Amino acid sequence: MDGRDWELFLLPYEQTVEELKVKFKTMRAELKKREEYAPIEFVTGRVKRISSILEKAKRLNVPMDQLETGIEDIAGIRIMCQFVEDIRRVAEYIRNRKDLKLLFEKDYITNYKESGYRSFHMIVEYPVQTALGQKQVLAEIQIRTLAMNFWATIEHSLSYKYRESLPDEMRRRLQKAAEAAAVLDNEMSSIREEILEAQKKFEDDSNITSQVLTLIHQLYFYHLINEAMEFQERFNRIWENQGSERDMEDMKKLLEEVKQLMAAYRKDDSHEE
Repeated sequence: MDGRDWELFLLPYEQTVEELKVKFKTMRAELKKREEYAPIEFVTGRVKRISSILEKAKRLNVPMDQLETGIEDIAGIRIMCQFVEDIRRVAEYIRNRKDLKLLFEKDYITNYKESGYRSFHMIVEYPVQTALGQKQVLAEIQIRTLAMNFWATIEHSLSYKYRESLPDEMRRRLQKAAEAAAVLDNEMSSIREEILEAQKKFEDDSNITSQVLTLIHQLYFYHLINEAMEFQERFNRIWENQGSERDMEDMKKLLEEVKQLMAAYRKDDSHEE
């Protein structure tokens, strides 16, 4: 065992994880604005624990002075997707990025492991700016569906408990669970368009509701108290009876009326100035 300063050693990896998390979250936000749908559901990241680094180095016979090149996943990013089809799309976005270098890929979806593990891994080289200059850091990006991630998280916990010597019965049950998760992913893909349509409608309806309440609140600042109270009463009636397509049409009509009042008031107010 060497006497390195582990906190100092892990600093570039921590920086890599934080920067990549921000970049992929920004990618998600941009895609959502451009296309109203983002293949990225959410992003997480972690730096491998020291004990895990040491265990992996021992298992792979990586010398302590070669940890930076011998262990690829000290810095780890996990990107979750709703659908299997989204995984390929996200991988393509990553391949086209200019701020990192793709070294190689591991497709455990087409060629899933015997245990049932499914995921798509990309090993990249990412440049971070440290106090001593630029440093190339290896990072592993895992792209999974939510079902794949649920299974992998449980399997990882059990493997840690049994020190990777899972009882045969437990192993068989995990394999069956992995197959069930794959069936779930396939079923979700088969009704993908219906799911996306429902999600978009929910988001659109939520935005309309938020706009109505925001504008009603603004009326009070313009001292349009009676109008604000009247609109609020109408909103409450619509909201209490919410549950049909007609109710949402009433909410849209209310939004347009509030907008028209605000526009007329602002126009009159500017003439007075």
